[in-house]
Amino acid sequence: MSWEIKPPAWHAQISLTLADFHLNVEVGTAGRPVALVGPNGAGKTTLLRALAGALRPQSGRIQVGVQVLFDSARRVDQPMERRRVGYLPQGAGLFPHLTAEDNVAFGMHRAGTNNGTRRQAARQLLTEMGVGELAQRRPDALSGGERQRVALARALAVEPALLLLDEPLSGVDVAARRRLRSFLVQRLQRQGAAPIVVTHDPRDLVALDPEVFVLHRGAVAQSGSVAELRRSPANDFVAELFA
Repeated sequence: MSWEIKPPAWHAQISLTLADFHLNVEVGTAGRPVALVGPNGAGKTTLLRALAGALRPQSGRIQVGVQVLFDSARRVDQPMERRRVGYLPQGAGLFPHLTAEDNVAFGMHRAGTNNGTRRQAARQLLTEMGVGELAQRRPDALSGGERQRVALARALAVEPALLLLDEPLSGVDVAARRRLRSFLVQRLQRQGAAPIVVTHDPRDLVALDPEVFVLHRGAVAQSGSVAELRRSPANDFVAELFA
């Protein structure tokens, strides 16, 4: 796959303990999208939250391009609002008191654009996502799939350096998922962010052509291209994913 704008290189080494779960991983890539796969409870969402700044590792280092987001040895820990990270969590995470348009426009003030420009950009992105007519509705008036599309639009609108998408197409019906997958890949190709996508759908992997990291019990069990993992699966989960 040819990327119009090459995503920045990033690298993360994270050691983090939550109750009886321990995450100890080293992941990263130079100019390619990344996909995280693995069974439930493997640590995928925990890793995304650590990258976003919602969880603080006990030790490690996170760097995106030339920006160091976290370094336990140097006592660097950038807060979420300074990390230039777009994050789509499971369950959408929309602000319930804001309309769809206001949710999408929320983070754009960091780019220095005025309110009218932000709203226009938000409406355009919602239209591209197929929910433009819902711009003035609040989340409680949207279906699950509609909320997911609004949340995806909000994550894309910020144009971050690091874009974290936790199952971005879940809750969307099959026909809409196909259109959104194509739109998402095209958008990522020209946006210039480093995308990290959690997915359980092999069709997402084929469309993105990412570096794939397979997590199992808080560790990286395997990494490589889709072709490499399909050819030599490290465990039953990977074999079944591409069956």
